[in-house]
Amino acid sequence: MRFCWVTLNVRNMEESLAFYRDVLGLAVRRRMNPMPGTEIAFLGVGETEVELIHNAKNPEPSHGRDISIGFEVPSLDEAMEGLRAKGVTRISGPFQPGPTVRFIYIDDPNGAKVQLVESRKG
Repeated sequence: MRFCWVTLNVRNMEESLAFYRDVLGLAVRRRMNPMPGTEIAFLGVGETEVELIHNAKNPEPSHGRDISIGFEVPSLDEAMEGLRAKGVTRISGPFQPGPTVRFIYIDDPNGAKVQLVESRKG
């Protein structure tokens, strides 16, 4: 078995694409409109993807606050600098629960929690 994607329902596809593509740097791999009022986009770098779904019949999707999606970054300091340069001001952390990991949380435009993680050699 292989983990392939995580699905997020979004209020506004263009706003969400701008966040995941322009702020986090994920490539748009494919977009489709499977039925009227529904748009789907898959983004990713590497094997796992983020699937964004906009459904006009669900204008206010809900995301649990106890779930986050994580992305590994080579340098957390550089990632935070890049986020601030792109206008992201609400950054929680950095947290360092041990000598080999540091991370921050940011919110996507829909309120989903996104974690950026730097792994360090111990």
